[in-house]
Amino acid sequence: MATSLPTRVTTAGPAQATRVASVRGLTRVFGERTVIDGLDIDIERGEFVALLGRSGSGKSTLLRALAGLDPEATGALTVDGTVAVAFQEPRLLPWKRVIDNVALGLDRPKEAAYAALEEVGLTGLAKAWPLTLSGGEAQRASLARALVREPDLLLLDEPFSALDALTRITMHRLVLDLWTGKDEGRLSVLLVTHDVDEALRLADRVLVLGEGRIAHETHVGVARPRSAGDLIELRTELLGRLGVKEDNR
Repeated sequence: MATSLPTRVTTAGPAQATRVASVRGLTRVFGERTVIDGLDIDIERGEFVALLGRSGSGKSTLLRALAGLDPEATGALTVDGTVAVAFQEPRLLPWKRVIDNVALGLDRPKEAAYAALEEVGLTGLAKAWPLTLSGGEAQRASLARALVREPDLLLLDEPFSALDALTRITMHRLVLDLWTGKDEGRLSVLLVTHDVDEALRLADRVLVLGEGRIAHETHVGVARPRSAGDLIELRTELLGRLGVKEDNR
């Protein structure tokens, strides 16, 4: 499936065969404020990308455009495949059990929803009500709801930001396991986050959004699992790009 902005690119040409998404000249204006200003970005098939930026820099705006949720954005955008989103809030319907939330809008047998719950380790809570779940369990259910669509591009909009430190580590491991477990590196991930450490721990490539465009790009050439000691220089560089100076006293 291809999703396009008003200036359309409807198919991926031969030069884009390895790309799951390509954006050219993306612009989004809110009132008199230009949040995204002629942004270009490519995401390769099977790639894990993290997007950093200050609050209000347009990270979630870019993600919504990639998901086809912002008809007011302009530019050219192609997604070669299926897109699914997991948001910061799980957004589970409280009047539907977990399994029915995962299967919401699904045009396949409910067995697919059970399989997605198994992927995130939540089959034992399939019949539970959302309000009885912990924060981590609710995010697992939200992730299962995205995975059941069998996406080529998984968009994660700060899904771990409200979790405690230990639960966040567990979710990091889960997402990496799901990503690496997909056949032939089919799944691409774009993670929007404020957390530099999270970006470096998870991603192959880290982008910094500033003044409406990609202001900096870093490739993380460190094998997983990664320790803090392996990432000190990259961390310092990215914090500097975000205008943050560490006190090393």
